[in-house]
Amino acid sequence: MKKIVFTAVFFLLAASITFGQKKAVKAAANEIKGTTPNIAEARAIIKDALTNPESAEMAETWYVAGSIENKQFDLERTNEMLGKQPDEAVMYAALDAILPYFEKSMEYDARPNEKGKVKLKYTKDIKSIMLTNRPFYSNAGIYYYNNRDYERAYKNFRLYGDFRKMELFKDEKWPAPDSIENQIRYYAGLSAVFIPNHQAAIEIFEEIKDGGVNEVDIYRALAGEYMQIKDSASFEKTITEGFKKFPAEDYFLLNLINQSISKGKTNEAIGYLDAAIANNPDNAQLYDVLGQVYEGDKNIDAAIKNMEKSIELKPDSAEFLTHLGRVYFNLGVEKRGEADQIKDLVQSKIESQKALDFFKEALPYFEKAHEIEPKNSSTVWALVQIYYALGDTKYEKMEKLYESLKE
Repeated sequence: MKKIVFTAVFFLLAASITFGQKKAVKAAANEIKGTTPNIAEARAIIKDALTNPESAEMAETWYVAGSIENKQFDLERTNEMLGKQPDEAVMYAALDAILPYFEKSMEYDARPNEKGKVKLKYTKDIKSIMLTNRPFYSNAGIYYYNNRDYERAYKNFRLYGDFRKMELFKDEKWPAPDSIENQIRYYAGLSAVFIPNHQAAIEIFEEIKDGGVNEVDIYRALAGEYMQIKDSASFEKTITEGFKKFPAEDYFLLNLINQSISKGKTNEAIGYLDAAIANNPDNAQLYDVLGQVYEGDKNIDAAIKNMEKSIELKPDSAEFLTHLGRVYFNLGVEKRGEADQIKDLVQSKIESQKALDFFKEALPYFEKAHEIEPKNSSTVWALVQIYYALGDTKYEKMEKLYESLKE
């Protein structure tokens, strides 16, 4: 008899717990219906229901939990609409919390009932709420991006664009992505770069690289991400595509040239440069780079010709001046080495003079570069060597300057 009584009491207790949890869900839902809802109280009430076995698999439980966060978000958004300063940290934290709760609610909402039928009760409302909130995910992304919380920025920027891919909105008639949506997607990619999450950044940049927004920046960033993961094939493919689309952009051209040179394809590098110069004949850097390629290929006359053109177009570039000065300086060093190997003193003297002539050719380029950048230690050291070779006592002054720059 006692055993039967105990079982009955246990059944009543279990029923009471179940009933209690269902009441808790209703109480939490009622708490946010008032004009002055207590969000903290509603969260506290629903908390146990989310983990209690009797209510944790109820679609209503998770729907109410999401609705609480949505209410918190709406309260702050209302303040903003009324001209009051919202608590953005609270507002966007609530926005972030809504979808995970709603996803669980929809999972249970889609389960067949005892008769094997699916009767969606909450999914329609969830869809409506999410569509209303969609624009604010981009705002949240901006907030987190400006606060350098790139994980959350990425999540929110990306979610804004991912709406059109979600099963919940499969029947929605989405217009083609416009420039604003592509811009938001671009910032999702940038946020992934800063996390860093290279694969996520690559996925997004590949998706939007031809979307008409920030295309040059996207191709550059995409190439950089492939470089980070050491995917040389994809890097080369990206810079090749980038060069074809943006032939005037030095970034793609210079990387293509480096790729060609590293593979020993000097003629290919020269071809790229010739094509670029044809499109942009006043770009001084292109001539300078072409001169360096010819220099590496031992075509000194062509190197000098192109470097002179770069200086003609940009006479105040210390970089271009030192490049041409280096060509003449290296010729001098080479000729001096040859003279030292000649046993015939007369011929050796002739070749030595040729070396000095090359040093004299180099001197004005390094002197002008030094005027432009007086603290460039490489230029100063080149002048030390040239003055010394020419027997000019200025080398002593330059040597002291070089030592001071090293300190």
